[in-house]
Amino acid sequence: MRRLPRPRTLRARLTVGLVVLLAVSCAAVGLAAVVELNGFLTQRLDEQLTQVGTRFPESLEHHGRMPDDHDGDEHGDTRRLATGTFGARLLNGEVTNMGLIRSGDPSADLGVDLTAGDRKQLAAVPADGRPHTVDLSALDDYRVVATPGRDKDVLVVGLPLEPVQAAVHRLELVAGVVFGLALVATGVAGAGWVRWSLRPLSRVAAPPSRVREQPLASGEVALPPRAPEPDSRSEVGRVAAAFNRMLGHVEDALTKRHASEERLRRFAADASHELRTPVASVRGHAELALLHPGPVPPEVTRALERIAAESSRMGDMVDDLLLLARLDAGRPLERRPVDLTHLVLDAVTDARAAGPEHRWTLDLPEEPVTVTGDTHRLHQVLANLLANARLHTPVGTQVTVTLETEDGSARLSVHDDGPGVPEDVQPGVFERFTRAEHRRRQDASGGGAGLGLSIVAAVVEAHGGSVGLESRPGATTFTVRLPSGEVSNG
Repeated sequence: MRRLPRPRTLRARLTVGLVVLLAVSCAAVGLAAVVELNGFLTQRLDEQLTQVGTRFPESLEHHGRMPDDHDGDEHGDTRRLATGTFGARLLNGEVTNMGLIRSGDPSADLGVDLTAGDRKQLAAVPADGRPHTVDLSALDDYRVVATPGRDKDVLVVGLPLEPVQAAVHRLELVAGVVFGLALVATGVAGAGWVRWSLRPLSRVAAPPSRVREQPLASGEVALPPRAPEPDSRSEVGRVAAAFNRMLGHVEDALTKRHASEERLRRFAADASHELRTPVASVRGHAELALLHPGPVPPEVTRALERIAAESSRMGDMVDDLLLLARLDAGRPLERRPVDLTHLVLDAVTDARAAGPEHRWTLDLPEEPVTVTGDTHRLHQVLANLLANARLHTPVGTQVTVTLETEDGSARLSVHDDGPGVPEDVQPGVFERFTRAEHRRRQDASGGGAGLGLSIVAAVVEAHGGSVGLESRPGATTFTVRLPSGEVSNG
């Protein structure tokens, strides 16, 4: 069986609960009233049966007349009987005589047609002088009393239950109509009352709804005003006070977090800026020492070469950190038309020169794709994706770069058939300092600082786009999308 739909809101639950409780109360009151009325009327009917006695069934032996006692009231006895009075005389379990007082007829109708089943029911009534209910198919329900006669017979007298049943059914109808109207009125009035009673709770629920719409992940957050606090003795008042205290703690925590993030960004930016000069100086001195014309021991030459290489790598890392710090600070990028097709051609040409052992493939549309953005940063995105494919895949891997337009936006994908990115690394592949080159390419030497893909994500996000990864062994695809309205063909 299908479950009935359950109310989900507190207002609906309270209203439904109120109506259900009233319905149960009405049903209990109605049932008690019907049972009590039925019992009371049945008792009155039993009293009438006692007053009727056995004179009527005794008269049936004489064809509806009492034996002549010369007082002239032979017919008066039947005239005093109620309409519908039934009498029967049984001898040895068989109905020998029966009669019925009909409306307006002072004499008994001896032609009552009872079925065999009705006769068996009458014969089954115990002759104990107590009222019993029988269902006579020819006469409907009757309340009957069986009493032993003087001639070893059984005298049965009965009155119809139809007046009792009619009164009970009338009460059921009236109660059903009245209680139904009461339930409808209670439902309407109760819904209004519950809604009015829950108005303070609705006002308390408004600030959380506005908090849910706030971007709380990063940046400065301005929380909405506090919820109004009604009477503190009420449940709603206590909820509002607790929520306001919680909102205050959350606001303090977010403020402290934002201040900490700002200090960290300033430190990263300042440190990166200050490190650029000494790193460039170390690199310059190393290169200058390598240009010395005199004889230099091989060990010293090797050391100077490593100093130059590492200082160059450190300079690139400092530049990346400075770029991330500026992007985190929300510094705007250049917004000018960029020929993305030309940018892809240049980036793949550079990657082919840096990794001739890989197989590079281009899939470009016939018409140039132009987007609005920062040329240098978008070129950096392409260079980092291609460098990632070159450095983290074995020799001979095929790398395919595809550029196309999709629903008015540019879609750039870099696909390789290398070993793939490990599943445990994929969720954080665009986070800073994530390095998994030892898992994708065992023979890769060196490696970056794990900032390349984080720069890709930051630059694409600054352009209003998105970047995603799908990877499994033999198929790894990085996909960059620029938003609609930023793309044009031609």
